[in-house]
Amino acid sequence: MTQETHPIVELTNEDLDAMLKRALRMTLIIGVIASLAVLIGGGWRSGAMLLTGTLISAASILEWQRLVRVINARLDKQKTPANAGVVVLFFVLRLTIFAGVIYVSLKCFHGSVTALLCGLCLAVLAIGWEALRLLRE
Repeated sequence: MTQETHPIVELTNEDLDAMLKRALRMTLIIGVIASLAVLIGGGWRSGAMLLTGTLISAASILEWQRLVRVINARLDKQKTPANAGVVVLFFVLRLTIFAGVIYVSLKCFHGSVTALLCGLCLAVLAIGWEALRLLRE
């Protein structure tokens, strides 16, 4: 009986980077289309909330992509980028900024909180979908 290796073991850094880029693109496309649909059907406030959540999701994917590069360089015992500390600092700083943007959008837009949550969940759904695609291949 031969032992097959699991596809996740053979995942390269380039595969992971490509997966995150596809997830980013998918998040933006679905988010903008859904925001336009909500804008037409539910008003500008809810459309703006969904778009805000979508943009935060997309920016989060970019931040994770940068953080994954630094972590992978460390794990592969390669030279860590000189700005590794800056990447981690900006990761934490942007989390704080995203929390502020969520707070301001809730106070200013007075739209649907559900629309904001749907936009925020888009990144998780897109990354999950792309991970399943990688595992299936």
